[in-house]
Amino acid sequence: MLPRKKTKVKKRALAFVGQVQSFLIKNNVPQLFVIFLRMENVFKTSISGIALAICLPISLWAQQKPKDSTQTTQLDEVLVQAVRVNKKTPVTFSNLTQKDIASRNLGQDIPILMNYMPSVVTTSDAGNGFGYTGIRVRGTDATRVNITINGIPYNDSESHGTFWVNMPDFASSVQSLQLQRGVGTSTNGAGAFGASLNMLTDSYSQKGSGEIANSFGSFNSRKHTVKFSTGLMNDRFEIAGRLSQLSSDGYVDRASSDLKSYFLQGTYVGKTTLIKALVFGGKEKTYQSWNGIDGITLQGDRTFNSAGMYTDEFGNLLFYDNETDNYQQDHAQLHWNEKWSSNWNTNLAVHYTKGKGYFENYKEDADFTDYGLTPVTGQTTTDLIRQKWLDNDFYGTTFSANYKKDKWDVILGGGWNKYEGLHFGKVIWARFASTSELGDEYYNDYGIKTDGNVFAKATYDINSQWSVYGDLQYRRVNYKANGVQPNFVNDTFNFFNPKVGVNYAVNSKNSLYLSYARANREPNRTDYEGGIVKPEKLNDFELGWRHETGKVQWNANLYYMLYRDQLILTGTLDEVGSPIRSNSEKSYRLGLEIDATIALAKKWIWKPNMTFSQNKNVDLTNQGIAQGNTNIAYSPNFIAGNLLLFQPVKNLQLVWLSKYVSEQYMNNLESKEARLTDYFVNDFNISFTWNPKKVFESITLNGLVNNFLNKRYVSNGYMWDIYPYYYPQAGSNYLLGLTLKF
Repeated sequence: MLPRKKTKVKKRALAFVGQVQSFLIKNNVPQLFVIFLRMENVFKTSISGIALAICLPISLWAQQKPKDSTQTTQLDEVLVQAVRVNKKTPVTFSNLTQKDIASRNLGQDIPILMNYMPSVVTTSDAGNGFGYTGIRVRGTDATRVNITINGIPYNDSESHGTFWVNMPDFASSVQSLQLQRGVGTSTNGAGAFGASLNMLTDSYSQKGSGEIANSFGSFNSRKHTVKFSTGLMNDRFEIAGRLSQLSSDGYVDRASSDLKSYFLQGTYVGKTTLIKALVFGGKEKTYQSWNGIDGITLQGDRTFNSAGMYTDEFGNLLFYDNETDNYQQDHAQLHWNEKWSSNWNTNLAVHYTKGKGYFENYKEDADFTDYGLTPVTGQTTTDLIRQKWLDNDFYGTTFSANYKKDKWDVILGGGWNKYEGLHFGKVIWARFASTSELGDEYYNDYGIKTDGNVFAKATYDINSQWSVYGDLQYRRVNYKANGVQPNFVNDTFNFFNPKVGVNYAVNSKNSLYLSYARANREPNRTDYEGGIVKPEKLNDFELGWRHETGKVQWNANLYYMLYRDQLILTGTLDEVGSPIRSNSEKSYRLGLEIDATIALAKKWIWKPNMTFSQNKNVDLTNQGIAQGNTNIAYSPNFIAGNLLLFQPVKNLQLVWLSKYVSEQYMNNLESKEARLTDYFVNDFNISFTWNPKKVFESITLNGLVNNFLNKRYVSNGYMWDIYPYYYPQAGSNYLLGLTLKF
């Protein structure tokens, strides 16, 4: 017999289910179930399919009374309150909303949509923004950019990387994002060494709605998105979701991508309570295009892709048709926010992420002993097809409490997360080998990481002009792994990360801030494979000026990032394409960032930004040879972005976007061969919205011409020994989209 308390809970749950069933039957929803259950085949997961089958039809009938939109914003923003900052915080940051990117959200990945933010450089393996994409901020690569989704860490625990390809079209479910440059404020997950990016997913909606968005473009690129919301049923419950399918052939030969994703959330809104349950994820299959091309090929055949190339027994040059990367990642989050009084609110979240997948490739002249195979003839080598697998689980909790009264704004928070990952390989075919051994694992390694942190932040208003900020974080990391050099790792790191700053409001239009922040960061798995490695340390000094009037807003920021044992990119890659890094004993980044929003006239808006910087290794040694002060790899000294918007009539918007990146080096020795030349690229975006009186709430047509001046440029590359390899980006290409909202 169930205890009385559990019996009550069960009765309430059954009553709620009964109400939902009655609602569905009353509105003739069951007859539509069969249509949406077929969606289950898209993701091969019964949870997403059944949930969508239940939820999507509801949105077509639910009619709700609108509530206070201000309350909506406040309740949702508490999910990222512990990791976000505002204009009173002495931290350098930029915000981007869903509205800001809506006209360009036609299938390209989040890094590409962020391309015009200050100090940002982006790249794409396939050359057109689909598939694998990358981002650098202030010259630091994506493994240094701390990424959170609703305050939950997203960076891979072992590589520290962010693989956006695992969440295609996630931009369609992001309400807003904030990019904090430098160390920023304390956050969950790996420490920020160049920037931190926190994303807030879609808010709940007051009324039922639906959206169908389709786009098509160059290289057979396409995106299909369906979104829905039931609106707040009984002013309390909302269910919303999204299904997306993207595909592209890519600019580079065979750099194709087949991407699917989903997003589903249920929300309960009470007078003082917000509860959100989310499940989202994606499944990707991309043909590998991470090899790059050499300089000679770059001049003669920019789209050449060597991945999968082999010679058959008759001497014919062929390409393996399944040289692909295959991965599925599913996330679950549960958030509970409670407002206990006018001064106190708390947020508690639990999360779980499951990732599993492999990349497959054709390997010529492989040694039998490396793969545990027994030859059936006198052969010592063989051609084979291998798969390298990852199977990982990531779970944990984050929490925060906020107290705000009079002159005080205090946040206490933290998190505990654990990662358990398996690395193993299989040979699925070999030209000369015993068939009984095919499919056996030729290596089986693991990585286990536990990451916990607590922090306390406080802003105190001394008076109407002066406020001070303090932020203390303690972070403890334990990492165990085998299959690296040395063969076994069991390291524990204890990091103390203090931050302090002051903000001075000169007047209603101008404010100044000064801050200092300390950050520490552990090595990743690839760093250990390279041999002896040290954790890195950063002291970040920021001095900023914010100006705001009715027509002009601008920010100027001077930063000095002083590193100890910074893990700098060497420009070389390991066997599986992961960047190799090494410790630079002393290094620094010194720069000036300026960004602005200027209303030139009633119909014109100008948004320029630029970064001037020096990025140096101090007294660098390479293989025992002193190199002196050298430029840090992948760190251009000048970056500029520009957005010029013209709105001739209310529903028509024309935007000219420009990006300039100065020359940079692919290693730290400043060798001529390692130089990437500068580039200046221009895009054009057009958006027109029509609001009909019947059927649809709005119909929007979007167009995007990327690189309309057809610039031949390279945004990224690497060094293989002394030879440079490049990732060419597409010339002129376009995307056209149609969005229907109802």
